[in-house]
Amino acid sequence: MGGLGVRSALVTGANRGIGLGIVKQLLQIPNQPEWVFAACRDPKGEQAQELQQLAPKHPNLVIIPVEVTDPVSIQAAAARVREHLKGSGLNLLINNAGIAKVISLDTETVENMSQVYATNTTGPLLVSQAFLPLLKKAAQGSSTSELSCSKAAIINMSSIVGSIEKICFWDNVQYISYRCSKAALNMLIKCQSLGYRQYGILCAALHPGWVQTDTGNSAGHKPPLTVDVSVQGMLNVLCSLSEKDTGTFLDWEGKALPW
Repeated sequence: MGGLGVRSALVTGANRGIGLGIVKQLLQIPNQPEWVFAACRDPKGEQAQELQQLAPKHPNLVIIPVEVTDPVSIQAAAARVREHLKGSGLNLLINNAGIAKVISLDTETVENMSQVYATNTTGPLLVSQAFLPLLKKAAQGSSTSELSCSKAAIINMSSIVGSIEKICFWDNVQYISYRCSKAALNMLIKCQSLGYRQYGILCAALHPGWVQTDTGNSAGHKPPLTVDVSVQGMLNVLCSLSEKDTGTFLDWEGKALPW
């Protein structure tokens, strides 16, 4: 993990669960980023207290309000990040914000489908678009032509339940809107990898494993992975990503997953 070597990173959904875990570990690595931008919907809310408690101890941590379904909020967040970077680019964007609705196939609704898709799929698209100029700038300022997370990267937090070929946990929970949104997110990362490769930006989707978070616990059984173990694995994977990995779907241990 110490080899990640990014000057700046931004994580959405950073107030709890996997997002908070990523922020914590980024602030603990030996060569921690000069800037860690922790973005969440309500930084002053009850669910962001643990994140707020980190700020006084880490001057390189900047907490940014953002609602990933609101283009105005996203553009305001991008402007704040740009101001902090003072002419430098953003190396690593982790689109982690997401929601899940535990609803069956027979009871799924238009409202739920729309809300989950807006957060889990359209949100990462809009956030990536807004931060693309900063990612391009980071790539242009790099001394290497090879793709890597140290240069410039978009990482979308996906899930194995979005795999069409490998249907997992169907008997535990159907998660219709969540499954569909993550399948669409996987297509988005493939499209981003094709569209942004010319700018020197690596794009990949990660499955964090079945993790002990609010979403993971909603399946009715205790997940096997802690947030710390999952995040440590994913950060190790980010260290190793290269040209061959752009446009891929990997798990927290770096294993390729079926689309």
